[in-house]
Amino acid sequence: MIVDSALYQNGVRVAGPTDLSDLVDIAKASGGFVWLGLAEPTEEEFQLIVGELNFHPLAVEDAVHAKQRPKIEEYEGLTLFVLKTVFFDPTETEITTGELLCFISEHFIVIVRHGEGSALGTVRRDLEANPETMALGPFAILHAVLDRVIDGYIAIATALEQEVASLESKVFSGGRQTFSQDIYFLKREFIEFRHAIEPLVMPVQRVSGENFSQVPELLKPFFRDTLDHLLRACEHANGLDSLLTSVLQADLAHVQVQQNIDVRKISAWVALASGPTMIAGIYGMNFKNMPELGTQFGYPIVIGAMVSLTFFLFRRFKKSGWL
Repeated sequence: MIVDSALYQNGVRVAGPTDLSDLVDIAKASGGFVWLGLAEPTEEEFQLIVGELNFHPLAVEDAVHAKQRPKIEEYEGLTLFVLKTVFFDPTETEITTGELLCFISEHFIVIVRHGEGSALGTVRRDLEANPETMALGPFAILHAVLDRVIDGYIAIATALEQEVASLESKVFSGGRQTFSQDIYFLKREFIEFRHAIEPLVMPVQRVSGENFSQVPELLKPFFRDTLDHLLRACEHANGLDSLLTSVLQADLAHVQVQQNIDVRKISAWVALASGPTMIAGIYGMNFKNMPELGTQFGYPIVIGAMVSLTFFLFRRFKKSGWL
């Protein structure tokens, strides 16, 4: 499905024919370029729309089937740049990803969106309001799209930081409840997030490098700035992932500590009962000749000994923190 298609000359959108190949021919003749946006096209739709541009078969396959890692590929007269869009639902604590495939030539850029994707209409409007930037060509559009997507990465990393802080507070709240399941599921979302953003570093480094001649020199500093934002987002995600691992270990240690406390308390109560049990067991053996059996005060003495021993053990365990 075509989202939008336009011809730009000197950074300004101009009217033109609806056929893509005719638009590209005009762009080649006038020095402009075409920006085409597609959303989840089938192979037939893609071939019908861009078939006359003679894309490489592998590029067509990537555009239709998607499921690509962030990467940059160069074909004859064509550059393919793939990046992931990422979205976070705080109510479900769930990360979802989409995919943008940008096919860039001197006189056109075709952006294909698959899955969840931020609307690029706002990017188009912002660029159309800045003809000087738009006049730099298709790679100016790639930079604007990259910048918008990476800003989304930073916002998601901030939202995930709040989730980690919330779990951290719960783990160290002193309660007996364990949060290992919540931590595990959040860590799984972190893995998906990192798999989406970290492979993008290499393609952005390549585009911003001095040896990548397709990018105008005026755009190189902007790509380097975008690379810096991406690296910060990756470092932020990596640090939070490590912190989440520490929180998980702390939660497991907290469970073990609680179990040890419970075992100590059980052992202390068993020890309190062991003294009277031992004395009662001895005097319950029913032998005829046993000490104190004929003593008038034997019973209260034995009961007193039981109480005294129990009280002594109770004080000792209480003082040592076992009770």
